[in-house]
Amino acid sequence: MTLATKDFQRLSSFIYNELGIKMPDSKRTMLTGRLAKRLRANELESFTDYCDFVFSPEGQERELVHLLDVVTTNKTDFFREPVHYEQLVQKVLPTLIRENGLNTGRKYRIWSAGCSTGEEPYTLSMVLSEYAARQPAGFPFEILATDISTRVLDVARRGVYPETRIEPIAQGLRRKYLLRGKDRSNPEVRIVPELRSLVKFGRLNFMDREFGLNDPLDVIFCRNVIIYFDKPTQEQLMVKFCRHLRPGGFLFVGHSESLQGYDVPLVQVAPTIYRKAKS
Repeated sequence: MTLATKDFQRLSSFIYNELGIKMPDSKRTMLTGRLAKRLRANELESFTDYCDFVFSPEGQERELVHLLDVVTTNKTDFFREPVHYEQLVQKVLPTLIRENGLNTGRKYRIWSAGCSTGEEPYTLSMVLSEYAARQPAGFPFEILATDISTRVLDVARRGVYPETRIEPIAQGLRRKYLLRGKDRSNPEVRIVPELRSLVKFGRLNFMDREFGLNDPLDVIFCRNVIIYFDKPTQEQLMVKFCRHLRPGGFLFVGHSESLQGYDVPLVQVAPTIYRKAKS
C-alpha cells in the first residue's frame, strides 16, 4: 500500500501548519511506513480513509496526537551534550546570581522546551539540585518541561526508565536520585519523588501564537529541535522565545543548530549558547 501524492500533500501541509515541520517528498516512504501502523490500529483500508478520518471532528479528537507522534522525533539522553551542563554551572548560574542576587523572593525559572521523555529536565533537576546544595544561600529554582506529544509527556511524568538508559549518569547521582525496581528480569529505575516534584510538565505546541507562560524565564534549553523547521519558522520561534526570556537570560540550542542571521536580540556567548540583550 502506497501513500498517494494527493494524500501525502494533504498530510504534509497539515503537519507543516500544525508543527512547523517540513515534510518533503523524500520523506514519503518514512511517513508511509509509520502511518501503516495507525491504519491497522484504526481498522482502516487505505491512506485516503486515514486522511478523511484524521481531518474529521472525531479524528481531530482521537487521532491527532498519534499523528503528531508519528512525525516527531523523540531522541534524547541523560546528560546529552554534557558541556552545556558544565557551562550552566560554571558560567551561566554564577552570572545570573551575581547580577540578580538570591534575595529577590523569586525562583530562577528554567524551561526544557521539547523535553521528550524527560531525560533533559531530570538531568537539569539533578544538576541544579547539586549546585544549590553547594551554595551557602542555596539556589531557588523551578523547571518547566514541555512537549507537543502527550505520549512522551506521560513517560516523562512517570519518570521510569530502562536501566540501560542511565549509563551517562554518574554513580553518585544514581545513588542519590534513582530508585531501582525489584523486577530484575526487566531492570528499571525511577526518578526519586523529590526530583520529580521539581519539574512541571505540560503540553505546548511551538506553532501556537501564544505560549501561555506567565512569568519570564531565566534559561531556556531548546536543543536539537529547530533543525526540523525551515528558516522562517526557526526565526519566528526565536522571536517568541525572546518574548519570554528575561533580559540577560540565556538560551541553549543543539550543537548542530545556529541562530546566525536572525533578527533577534540574542548575542552568542559560547558555542550554541546565546544571551538576550539587557536593553
